[in-house]
Amino acid sequence: MTTGLSSVQLQLLREELEEHLRWRVSQLAALKASAEDGEDGGDLRDLLAAVATADHAITEARQCLDRLAEGSYGTCDGCGAAIPFERLKVRPLARYCMTCQRRREAA
Repeated sequence: MTTGLSSVQLQLLREELEEHLRWRVSQLAALKASAEDGEDGGDLRDLLAAVATADHAITEARQCLDRLAEGSYGTCDGCGAAIPFERLKVRPLARYCMTCQRRREAA
């Protein structure tokens, strides 16, 4: 399975994914600490939504890093085509090429 990405591109994307993961883990820890300390000041639903969003993003980033390690990162989950570097650079968590993404959004 070839993604068409060079080793330099893969390294750049790996670094971005790792940074994104660190940021989301830090965000999740801060949200949980805020909830435990009662410092939220906002709606509990908003806090729960933010926690769920951060948790989901952590899972996605870890899955991307796993796919990168196994060599399948950058391959569309829909059609199996290579996802262009330009798309992955903008959205490193992308699992679909633009054609498949549009199809999913239209459904």
